[in-house]
Amino acid sequence: MRYAMKASAIALTLSLAGVASPAWADFWSDAGAKFKGVTLHGVTESTPPSNFIKDVLAPEFEKKTGIKVEIETTSWDQMYDKAIKDMEAGTGIYDVVYIEQDIVYSYMARNFLTDITKALKNQPDLKAPTYDAANFTSFSNYFKDANGDLYGVPMEAFLKTYLYRKDLFEDPEIQAAFKQKTGHDLKPAMTHEQYTEIADFFTQWGKDHNMQLWGSTAQAHTGHPASWYEFFESVAPTFGVYNWGIDAGKDYAATVEHGGQMNSDKAKAALKWWLHLRDIAPPESSQSTWTEVATTFAAGRVAQGLVYGENAAWIATDSSQSKVTGKVGFALPPLKPGVLEAAEAGKGYVGYYDGGAFGLPVSSKNQEAALLFLQFIGQNEVQPDWAVAAPRVTNTATFDDPKIKAMDVKLGGFYTMLKDQGKLFAGAPPYPFHAQVREATAPIFFDILTGKIGPDEGLDKMAAKTEEELTSLGYRK
Repeated sequence: MRYAMKASAIALTLSLAGVASPAWADFWSDAGAKFKGVTLHGVTESTPPSNFIKDVLAPEFEKKTGIKVEIETTSWDQMYDKAIKDMEAGTGIYDVVYIEQDIVYSYMARNFLTDITKALKNQPDLKAPTYDAANFTSFSNYFKDANGDLYGVPMEAFLKTYLYRKDLFEDPEIQAAFKQKTGHDLKPAMTHEQYTEIADFFTQWGKDHNMQLWGSTAQAHTGHPASWYEFFESVAPTFGVYNWGIDAGKDYAATVEHGGQMNSDKAKAALKWWLHLRDIAPPESSQSTWTEVATTFAAGRVAQGLVYGENAAWIATDSSQSKVTGKVGFALPPLKPGVLEAAEAGKGYVGYYDGGAFGLPVSSKNQEAALLFLQFIGQNEVQPDWAVAAPRVTNTATFDDPKIKAMDVKLGGFYTMLKDQGKLFAGAPPYPFHAQVREATAPIFFDILTGKIGPDEGLDKMAAKTEEELTSLGYRK
């Protein structure tokens, strides 16, 4: 999970002239004719992909169909709160809502969302010739039910990657000092031990040279779920702890005692590793969410870190927001032996594949008009400019577009990594109890971060609390 950020490179492109080929121009005007004067309302987080919808795609859609779309962009907390309250009450305030990949299963279980596949099948006159769900990348599978029906049109997808400062890693003086201290060359870490060594070195280098420089980021907020997500979705998997350490095949066990991994030796080692990085990270790290991690890296305050891909792109290219443009490298996160092989075999994953979709609430009073809008943003034709302005790829064809290939070079292979190595990453596990387990265990996790409880004891408590919660919810027998 991630969220946040800055209005990024939307300034790179605000023109979508010709987003739909002239051959299909009549479809949009004809289909939209009976909805002329209708205003759709949507709510989403204020991020570059969402801002592109609000500033570019929504106005273009209105020009073609006569249907006005008002997109409300707000904070992650407010976005989630507004959407779920509307759907719970059935008030129909919103016609499109942002769906996080990791919460969609809960929404589907509660019957909040319209089956888009079924709706278009039942109303073929609303099916746009330029829309085809087969055009989406495999990321769209996270928004499908057991029958393969789609409940959300993907609008952003990216990896949480290992970012490092190429200018620092390639500096001759720093390279010599690192080799003298460690006995080997400075290069992006492949193991946790290497990552720690690099982090320790740069934190000390910053102190010795009176620089505002530290060795690593840490998304370690003591009161925001961003820290919980950093550990379970980005750190624990690199140690071989998957799906939050919960084993659905063993009666949703979380404790080692019952067959889970949440309080396993691997999980405890992962947490201690991460806590050390937090301790040598910039002082703002204890209050950092995904937003502050990005701004910390962009300010040139760290040598390396785990950063959400949507942020990584503007950090690397947008000089209006970043002091390290042209100085950023991308790599897989550091891994324990066997994790990469497990990911390649489809039995594990190396990190978080994040993103979201726009869904149509069952409570919407403008279902048909909203279906048109969702198809509009799902077309291949609108993707390239969107992917340049707010680096995210949801349609397979986007990777081959000349604009994206050029941007890929500028980003140092960012899109190539997404295309070729995206299969090694995974989204959140398909748990309809996602929010309940997070809320039940987060207070204990925050106590670990503030030192009220040790990491080993804390994970033991979290695992036990998870099983208690899942028993009360009826998932554990």
